Amino acid sequence: MTGPAAGFKALVVVYSYHHRNTEKVARAMAEVLGAEVKAPKDVRPGELAGYDLVGFGSGIYSDAPHPDLIALAQASPAVWRTPAFVFCTMGAPMGGEAGSEYAAKCQARLKGLLKGTGYRVLGEFHCVGWNTNSFLKLVGGMHRGRPNEQDLARAREFAAEMRRKAGQRVSSR
Repeated sequence: MTGPAAGFKALVVVYSYHHRNTEKVARAMAEVLGAEVKAPKDVRPGELAGYDLVGFGSGIYSDAPHPDLIALAQASPAVWRTPAFVFCTMGAPMGGEAGSEYAAKCQARLKGLLKGTGYRVLGEFHCVGWNTNSFLKLVGGMHRGRPNEQDLARAREFAAEMRRKAGQRVSSR
């Protein structure tokens, strides 16, 4: 993939903590988008309106994105149909359809806040991530090595799709 068209400005906002699972996904997406990657605490809500595409991502904490990401979405000024997307990593044991349903449920509040502010949410992405919370640390965790290169390739493909949907041409090298 080549960088975005001239004048295209993207931002990927990510809260990533334990093993930086979600940050790995964010950086893979940012490669395709030519985007800045920032933590929610490093974004002034007013600056969100200056982007052509904004991604909002977090690990899943107690069935929801991190509160810092929710707070940023709540503080965002009204925008007019600015393209956005949401993404997450999760340590949940389920995959397939059940994993997709769980991710959608967990991200529903964030998507609702963004839509209520005027964002046009173009899509959502999720993948599993290494989880060593609670008793799992005693057995080496769950999903060790994830996100892996296949997950990151899927994240790059998703980002290219988001850029296309936002009206930007995606070309190959």
